[in-house]
Amino acid sequence: MDYDPWDEVKAIDDTKAGIKGLVDSGIVKIPRIFIRPPHELAEELNMCKSTLQVPVVDLSGIQVEDGRKKIVDEIREASEKWGLFQLINHGIPSSVLEGMIHGTRKFHEQDVEMKKEYYSSDPTRVVRYESNLKLLTTKGRTATWKDSLLISVLEPEEIPPVCRKTSLEYIKHVIKLEDTLLGLLSEALGLKRNHLKATECDKGQTLVCHYYPACLQPELTLCTPKHTDPVFVTILLQDQSGGLQVMRDNQWADVEPIEHGLVVNIGDLFQILSNDKFVSATHRVVAKNVGPRMSVACFFNESSVSPKIFGPIKELISEENPPLYKDFQVADYLTNFYSKPLDKTSLDLFRL
Repeated sequence: MDYDPWDEVKAIDDTKAGIKGLVDSGIVKIPRIFIRPPHELAEELNMCKSTLQVPVVDLSGIQVEDGRKKIVDEIREASEKWGLFQLINHGIPSSVLEGMIHGTRKFHEQDVEMKKEYYSSDPTRVVRYESNLKLLTTKGRTATWKDSLLISVLEPEEIPPVCRKTSLEYIKHVIKLEDTLLGLLSEALGLKRNHLKATECDKGQTLVCHYYPACLQPELTLCTPKHTDPVFVTILLQDQSGGLQVMRDNQWADVEPIEHGLVVNIGDLFQILSNDKFVSATHRVVAKNVGPRMSVACFFNESSVSPKIFGPIKELISEENPPLYKDFQVADYLTNFYSKPLDKTSLDLFRL
């Protein structure tokens, strides 16, 4: 009998209970749509694991001139070599971080009937809960082992009541941290402190609250496949479960969770702004047979409906260092990102 992946997609989608519902139903093996292609699994067995440690930046000395210079230097080096670093002593209270993780768990673990009204694969919905099955399998990709709550408009009444208070409190703090971060990144590029803020590259925020149930066959699937973020900057809160990995020198390095720490990664659009001085982090999340794991990504981008044009920062361009990318609108970049062939990056499509 011919295998049709859409039968599995429809069966899961119709429940509106996501991957968590699949696990709760008592399955003994994962459905075929989640199993990675044989060449990927073979490649995985042959790939060495990196022992390199992801950079950790301590913001506690930021108010002192020497301390700030050290922080800027560390951020510059991490952004050039990794495109990713961890932040500690960043000023967001531990109670706010723990509240956000707890709110994420409460949303995903509430009664399915309560979650159903948010279940949708319609990208125009400002608040939606999904497992991304249709998008992934339409493009011939393997489905991923996670459920997500996406909040793209920060209107309090739109956010599910079960996590509304914790989400709003967290967003307020993380936007303030982003202001600080943009100042440090500006200085790391040799620009004035307010340069990046003035571009309004962080004007829009999307909060994505991921829930990764324990997986029966973690070696066969991924929670999030290898990718870069089609944004300027991402600030990620992860629980203590682990699973996030970043690529360095063609090897995967674990981004070990730091209690009350945050992960910052440079996105594609920031790589373009920096004219390749900083790199967009290639990362993924591996599946585990323990869980659930929770993480909350805050993506910073100009609005996708904005007519604003971005491109390599003029102050970084010279005869010796000509622009490497075309100017673009965020909407154009996102269209290319979601429709590009699997073997291409969107950065390639915008290179001069």
